[in-house]
Amino acid sequence: MQREMIDASKLDLKEKVVSINRVTKVVKGGRNFRFSCLVIVGDENGHVGAGVGKAIEIPEAIRKGIEDAKKNLIKIPLSNTTIPHEVVGHFGAGNVLLKPAGEGTGVIAGGPVRAVLELAGVRDIRTKSLGTNNARNMVNATMEGLARLTTVEQVAKLRGKTIEEILG
Repeated sequence: MQREMIDASKLDLKEKVVSINRVTKVVKGGRNFRFSCLVIVGDENGHVGAGVGKAIEIPEAIRKGIEDAKKNLIKIPLSNTTIPHEVVGHFGAGNVLLKPAGEGTGVIAGGPVRAVLELAGVRDIRTKSLGTNNARNMVNATMEGLARLTTVEQVAKLRGKTIEEILG
């Protein structure tokens, strides 16, 4: 599946820092400390991206994370306030189950998954994290699941049928 590039400069993006980790490299002269930041960007209207930045100082790591997230933007299909169908995203040991929910349900999700879904513009959804609780793997699994979402229109076009034929 070919991903089209999304121009981040045309979108009104908000950013959210999901996690900040201190990473250490042991060298001959002692220890080198750096910070690794996991950042989510999104316009709350179907565009979302995740990125990681690493630097000696936290603000610089966050800035790098935002740049990386803008390079990895994806467009997700929304049906009203939820997602079109159920999907499980996989990444590493992290699996995230994403289930559409009725209007008024809200975002039922854990920390890292909630950040991705809120910035993507999903208002009603139920999720379950299966496997790891590692923030980076959960975010990547959520992004992978969202990237696999399709609409009825896309499936109908792909199969050369009408929407009525597919819905039965």
